[in-house]
Parts: sequence; structure tokens; C-alpha cells
Amino acid sequence: MAKREILDIDPWIKDYEDDINLRMNEYEKQKSRLISDGEKLTDFANAHHYYGFHKVKNGWIYREWAPHADGLYLIGDFNDWDRHVHPLTKINDEDWEIFIKGIKTIPHGSRIKVLVDTNGSISDRIPLYATRVERNDDGDFAAIMQNPRSKFKWTDEEFKVNHDDLLIYESHIGMAGEEGKVSTYKEFEVDILPRIKKAGYNTVQLMAIAEHPYYGSFGYQVSNFYAPSSWYGEINDLKSLINTAHEMGLNVIMDLVHSHAVKNTVEGINEFDGTDYQFFHTGQEGNHPDWDSKLFDYAKPGVLHFLLSNVKYWLEEFHFDGFRFDGVTSMIYKNHGRGDDFNNYKKYFSMNTDIEAINYLQLANELAREVKPDVITIAEDMSGMPGMCLPISKGGVGFDYRLAMGMPDFWERTLLKRDEDWDLSNMWYELSTHRPEEKRIGYVESHDQALVGSKTTIFRLADKEMYDSMTKDSENYIIDRALALHKMIRWITISMGSDGYLNFMGNEFGHPEWIDFPREGNDYSFHYARRQWSLADNENLKYHYLSDFDKAMLKHSEKYNQLGNTIFRLWIDNDRKIIAFRNKDIVYIFNFHPTDSYESFAVPIHDVGQFRVVMDTDEERFGGAGRISHSYVYNTERLAGTDYDGIKIYIPSRTALALEKYNK
Repeated sequence: MAKREILDIDPWIKDYEDDINLRMNEYEKQKSRLISDGEKLTDFANAHHYYGFHKVKNGWIYREWAPHADGLYLIGDFNDWDRHVHPLTKINDEDWEIFIKGIKTIPHGSRIKVLVDTNGSISDRIPLYATRVERNDDGDFAAIMQNPRSKFKWTDEEFKVNHDDLLIYESHIGMAGEEGKVSTYKEFEVDILPRIKKAGYNTVQLMAIAEHPYYGSFGYQVSNFYAPSSWYGEINDLKSLINTAHEMGLNVIMDLVHSHAVKNTVEGINEFDGTDYQFFHTGQEGNHPDWDSKLFDYAKPGVLHFLLSNVKYWLEEFHFDGFRFDGVTSMIYKNHGRGDDFNNYKKYFSMNTDIEAINYLQLANELAREVKPDVITIAEDMSGMPGMCLPISKGGVGFDYRLAMGMPDFWERTLLKRDEDWDLSNMWYELSTHRPEEKRIGYVESHDQALVGSKTTIFRLADKEMYDSMTKDSENYIIDRALALHKMIRWITISMGSDGYLNFMGNEFGHPEWIDFPREGNDYSFHYARRQWSLADNENLKYHYLSDFDKAMLKHSEKYNQLGNTIFRLWIDNDRKIIAFRNKDIVYIFNFHPTDSYESFAVPIHDVGQFRVVMDTDEERFGGAGRISHSYVYNTERLAGTDYDGIKIYIPSRTALALEKYNK
């Protein structure tokens, strides 16, 4: 057996060579069960082209996958919901079919369900491959026939996916507007895409796209996997949004939820054919202990057919450029990673590992690249599973990036401490450490930190002071501290070697308060489920300082190619709260001390030449005092008592600066 490259890339894995071989052998076995020699996964992942509704000569073919059902009947507006007139015929051990004569027999917009009979138990269900699902005024969900006269006309043929320096703007369509309502795809296209482009981000990550019956689930309780959510508008509106984003040069990736499904039987896929094991593990193994949802059985070919086809569907039908796979940690461990700190390699390779789930993720990554070679895939994995972001050919799982989930956790813990107690050595470790050759998306906060029960960075820093002290003419120490640290925390996170960067919409300008969707506990209010862009646009308020800094920070990162590099530590002084490092040609100095400024701080650079400040957090345009000169040239010198060269520089408290080697 050939040695896997992962064993050389990460020497700590050598003791677990058998586990890696088992993972890869099972992957090959599963793949051979799905496709024959000479075939690709794209030849297999076509369930959506077979099941569901399809136009044929003189009518429609509707097919359904329901292995254990005793009978299926198509019902809807078109037949006055007659429960007997349109029975499906079982055509093999698993599939059912019916031909409906006449293209106009089922008009566009008709409400449709399928009656499923299992052992005499009758239930009205939504077709598994429905591409449109809507809720009526009575709260009843049904599939909606899609029979438009013309297809959407794409104009994004020239768009090329930008893989370099991902700057991701995580977004939720419904809460993207300022008005207290569910916003739409069209409003996002017209109002928000230009903001994202102007802010300097190059990738839009869309949450909550697949249909979900409960709006407040943030899209993580999916009911209909092939239906773009009707909460925000029509199918072609989503296509138009993506097409426009591409014309603007923006990547669009989808938050893909294949880790679990809503347990609802009326709206979702649970117990569709009368069993609890059609899609999911049976019994308690099929229930997530924390999420109150159902867990897929990734060993079953029918489940793989459903999910892999779903990957292909979103890429082909909607031109998505990739996926952020949700809940990967929950998928790949039988205990779903609950309570584990993953502080040694044994926890990654044991009886707790769900190899079938890992194999599914490998298949999904391979398929995605067959469909779209330049696809972007990101794993939401907090465990740091070795090989998650290595190619399958090297023994990895095949993702491009992993969300560095330890970073926001680190910042949450740090902000609970007094400034004087911050541990800069731990900061260095958390922000710079990564697995060899595996890429990370760094971030301070995502939607997780903005939800009720948590706090955004700005709200942890400023709390109630934000309500009265964000005008430019107000003086408030708490606000001053909040603005200073908000800028520093973001800048050090993006600059310390991450391969990409993520921000949740509005957090770049310190959007106040939390996210809370309409529910009984808040009188079904949309007040906290929106984005107050007017705060950032108002130049009489301090929010625009943070917005302007974020734009400058991204521009700086792009100009000096600061993502994905090896970082060199220059100095850490935990007592004086100074941390200095070098990223390519840029030297960074961060002074996190709450009160102490240093008139002539000696920083080793291990280089000879002249340096000049190119950006700092204390600039007046960012709400600072403007205490740092950008014209002064610093000459390196041999630092007293050392055998290396450096500079002596003024660095105020709670300030960060970047110096470039100066060439006349």
C-alpha cells in the first residue's frame, strides 16, 4: 500500500497510519458502490434530473423515492385535492411514478402535495425534490408547480471564481434590510451587494438559502433541500442576485446544511416513506441531542444519491461558487464533538470517529470539483480534524479551508478578562497556529456571536454606553476603549497568517445589540432582525469610523498580500502588552496596554534599512487622535545589549501600526 502524503505533511499522524488507511479504503469502497469503472460522481449525482416533476412530450412525469411506502397519490389544486384520482405506480423496489397528460394540466403556481400511505397510515407530504415550497395564510406548506414560460437568462459567462485572498461577507437575506420585515433577494441585490463591493469584500456567503419552516432557525433546520427559500422571493430572484454579484466580480458561496435536517414530518423529509430510517439513523442514533433534529445515515446509497445530487444542483442550477459546509464537527464524530477539547490526536482517531460521514464529505468535495473545478469549499469544524483541508489524493478530506473557530472563542474568553490580564503569548498561539499546508478562514465573530445568548465584540466592549455615546461630540472612556480595541482585534486577526477572512454583515461597523428573530418572547418583533445601515452612513456618529477602518484594513491586506503567509514573531512583552511580528514586508506593532504609551520602544526587526508607517489605528479618519507620523522615516540600528537590528518607535496605548520597508 502506497504511503499517504498526509503522514509526511503532519508527522504527528504517523502513529495513526492505520486509521488514515482505513478512512481512505472505506472511501474507495463507498465510491465503487456508487459508480462503475470509467464513470465519475457527476454521472451518479443526478437524482434531481430523475425524481420530482419533469416535462415530457404531452405532459409531466413525476417520480418519488419511497422504498417502504404502500401507496402514493398526487394531490393539489389541479385535481381539487382528490385523494384517489392520481395514484403513482411502483416501478421498482424503491421508486414510484405517474404521468400527467397535458402541460397545462398542472398550471404554474399550483399547490401540490403527495399523499403517502404506509401500513394504512395516511399523511400528506411535500415532494422530496420540490424546487419551490410556500406557506399559505393558514401556515400550511406545499410544493408550488414551476412552469414558467421562460428560463432565467444568465449573463455571467465571463466570471471567474476568485480563489485568492478570500474576504467573506457572511449574510442573511431576510435580515439584511433596515426595515422591520423579511427582506428579499431583490432588495439584497439592489441595496446590499453594492455595499459589500464598496466595503472591499470579494465573497458573499449566503445563509438560510434552502427552505426552512421556522424563520428563526437561521436556516439551520432545513425541510426542503432542493427549494430556495420562499421567505425572500422567487427562484429567479435568487438567480438574479447571484448573476449580478458575478457581474460585480463577487464570489457567492452557500451555507450548505447536510449535517442534519428538521424533524418535522409535515414540512420536511423525516419519515417520508413511513420509516424513521429512510434518510436517517434509526432510533436515538438518528436524533441530535442538542439540535432537536434528525441525523443522516451516510452509509446508504439512497441518502448519498439525495445529498450528492443536492451539491450538484446548487452549483449547476444557481451558479453558486462553493459551499460552507455547516456542522462538520457534529457529522464526523459519533458523539458529535460534544464536550471534547481535542487536545490530543487520539481523539481524532478512535471508535468515536464516524468514517461514513468523513467519506461523504470526501465524496462531496470530489463531486463539487468535477462539477466546478474552481469551486470553493469551507468546513465548519471546531475540532481541527487533521487532513480536513488536504486533497483527497494526499489522504485528506478535500476541503479548501477550515473556519478557524478557535479564534472567536479566544476573543470571547479574552474580553471577559481585565485588559491588564490579557495573555499575549496565548494570543499569538491562537491566531497563528495551524496545521501544515491546511488553510484557515480567520475571523473575530460570525453570526454565532451576534445571536441572543451571546454578544458581538462591540457590545461586549461598550454595552449600554452605545445607546447614548456614539455621537462624535460625546466623550466617553468606555466608547473610546471599545473603538480602539474593536479595530485592533480585527487587524491582528486578519494579519497573523490566516488564508482568508470572514465578517458577519454589519459587524464591521459595530452594529449594536444582538440578533433576535420574531418569536412569542419578543411579541414577534423584527426590531432585532434587521441591519441598521443608516448608523454607518451617518457621519455624525462614530460607527462610520469603524466602517472606514474596516475598508482600509481590507485594502491594506490586499495591497500588501497579507493573507496566507508565514508570520515571524519579533517581540512579545506580556507585561507591557506589546506584540510585534512581520508579515512579508510589513512589520506590525500592537500595544494592548490600557494606559501605557512608549516614547521610544525598541523593536527587533532583524533587517537593515528604513521603515515608514503606512497605516495605524490612531488615525483621525478612524476616530483616533492622530498621534503617529506617517512621514517620519525610521532607520534600523543595532539595539543595545543585543546582536540584532531594529528600530525605536513611539507606540501609544491601545494602538496598532504597520510599517513598510521604505525605498526612496
